[in-house]
Amino acid sequence: MKRRDFITLLGGAAAWPLAARAQQPTLPVIGLLGAPSAAPYERYVAAVHQGLKEAGYIEHQNVPMEYRWANSQYDRLPGLAADLVSRRVAVIVPIGGAPAVLAAKAATLTIPIVFNLGADPVQLGLVTNLNRPGGNSTGVAMMTLEIETKRLELLHELAPASTPIAILLNPSNAQAQGQEREAQAAAPVIGRKVLILKAGTEHEIERAFATLVRERAAALLVGGDTFFTSQATLFVVLTARHSIPTVCPFRSFVDAGGLMSYGSSLLDAYRQTGVYTGRVLKGEKPADMPIVQPTKFELVINLKTARAVGIPIPATLLARADEVIE
Repeated sequence: MKRRDFITLLGGAAAWPLAARAQQPTLPVIGLLGAPSAAPYERYVAAVHQGLKEAGYIEHQNVPMEYRWANSQYDRLPGLAADLVSRRVAVIVPIGGAPAVLAAKAATLTIPIVFNLGADPVQLGLVTNLNRPGGNSTGVAMMTLEIETKRLELLHELAPASTPIAILLNPSNAQAQGQEREAQAAAPVIGRKVLILKAGTEHEIERAFATLVRERAAALLVGGDTFFTSQATLFVVLTARHSIPTVCPFRSFVDAGGLMSYGSSLLDAYRQTGVYTGRVLKGEKPADMPIVQPTKFELVINLKTARAVGIPIPATLLARADEVIE
């Protein structure tokens, strides 16, 4: 073999790995848009990862992920959503309910969005139909607004009195108006008045508790909200300090030491969000993927907390609980 031919052969061989790498397909990127801070939602992000794994996707192996967290500053969400769109992610997964979902929807009409939402996505204008969503969005709708009447009934049974039941909402949440309407409509059903309180910061939560104590509210219903979920420990401290019977939508409050929760499993909802995200990555169209709705709602009571703060739990309520923490 001539020297010139040998050098040419070596040069071609050296280029083979580069050519092989160039031919490798680009991995699809998932953009996670979080309304809250990252730390309080680690368990829910882990549930998304579990769902993705069930669908055949594992971060750092066959699917990269970009994370954007608003740290409960909802006005940052539009800019964070726009950044994910500019990076041409394959799908956006909003974390933390309506604020993140609406920001993602406003940022793109083409990139698939897989959400987990407490409200009715049809009423929010995210989809046209629960069975055939249309457009670029699908996911899980926990319908937490639909069971506000049940939560009020539980509090009425726990704290029967002529004084009002306080309801705490976050005015920055797009669901707040709907939550207030549902609560006002549910109050006459149980023959109670409701006291609507609003808070969007830790200081405002503390101020809301001062108001409900001053107004002698009999109990407290905490509305579903990302920021409230991230402040579970603060709620536990304040409800214990004032011995106020409280019901929350998710069991994470009860796990942190809260008194009672009634709702569907938030962890399972995020797992299902991951499963749906995997299906989108495999080529399914959000427009044709029915909205997943919970079929089971759980009543969880922390009897240890009830005893510690001196709140008696009726035996009839304990008998209906799906789980009692002792």
